[in-house]
Amino acid sequence: MVRLLSVLLFALWLQGGGSQKAAPVAASSELSYAADGQMKFPANYREWIYLTSGLGMNYNPGTPPDHPMFDNVFVNPSAYKAFLQTGTWPDKTVIVLEVRGSETKASIDQSGHSQSPELMGVEVHVKDEARLPGKWGFFEFGDSATTAKVIARPATCYTCHEAHGAVDTTFVQFYPTLIGLAQAKKTLSPEYLKERPATAKPASGTKY
Repeated sequence: MVRLLSVLLFALWLQGGGSQKAAPVAASSELSYAADGQMKFPANYREWIYLTSGLGMNYNPGTPPDHPMFDNVFVNPSAYKAFLQTGTWPDKTVIVLEVRGSETKASIDQSGHSQSPELMGVEVHVKDEARLPGKWGFFEFGDSATTAKVIARPATCYTCHEAHGAVDTTFVQFYPTLIGLAQAKKTLSPEYLKERPATAKPASGTKY
């Protein structure tokens, strides 16, 4: 009887927060590597969480391209759920950026741009603290590639993200449904806060 009471009290203590909760970790099944250490292409990424799209984005000043490209961003579902809880990305986060061409006057469209069916390229940003130097790594998948090597440091993709990323070296500032949450959770990086104009309005409380 005494033993049963002790077990029940211990269970109540755990439910009440008596032990520290582990940090969220994304599902390892959404990130896998081949025997030679190269990352396997996440073929079902389009079934993941859609974050944003951009058209003709360029981080360097200059003349806009005549044929701007679309980019679409997706993240693995378990990482997204963890971000909603904490305002930052857990270990095993996988962010996929796909690039597609743009078309004008496709079908009945007379003035805007629409995405072309042709896939121009895929870049993957991975957080794997045990495997990757600096915790994050970039992988570029060429035409029909099923695996890719991590891009070696230093490279401009790393320095740019580390200097300008809004949350944990990622461009959450371009993810309209997450930037407000990151601000509310106070996880915006000092680098991003320095660059944000002083007159910028706080992000509104978006429902997620």
